[in-house]
Amino acid sequence: MPRQTFVLNGKTVTVDVADDVRLLWVLRDLLGVTGPKYGCGINVCKACTSHINGKAFNPCAVPVGALKPGDKITTIEGLPEQVRDSERGPNGLHPMQEAWLDRDVAQCGYCQPGQIMAAVALVKKVRREGRSLTEADLDGIRNICRCGTYTRIREAIKQGARDM
Repeated sequence: MPRQTFVLNGKTVTVDVADDVRLLWVLRDLLGVTGPKYGCGINVCKACTSHINGKAFNPCAVPVGALKPGDKITTIEGLPEQVRDSERGPNGLHPMQEAWLDRDVAQCGYCQPGQIMAAVALVKKVRREGRSLTEADLDGIRNICRCGTYTRIREAIKQGARDM
């Protein structure tokens, strides 16, 4: 069995698994990281959204063999470590996670880790481009929420962007 090595939430991990196994299964089944949710398995619903080297991606669509040893995967579990202690909110979480709590976004909560990870990546992208978050940017987020809390999601993203 091939050995796969990458950085997960700040720690180097190595797993023995075939190259063609999707990263989502490696995260959930082999490494016990359950924040990225299985929704569709075909890169449509975005419930598994995580970050690879700081950019949003969907591990359900990426074979683990495509990763390089230095690739940095961040899931919702590792998101608070992406900011300094002084930037964390009263619950010790990333500002976007705190905004989710403040805005009471979640109903069932299943899609929320992916929503938050997509939002953080979007805010970082917009800032790299030297501009402010727009309604059109928010319209571009394609994560599906079956409960339909999109209005609260948008409010939380705006608040999280201000606090990041």
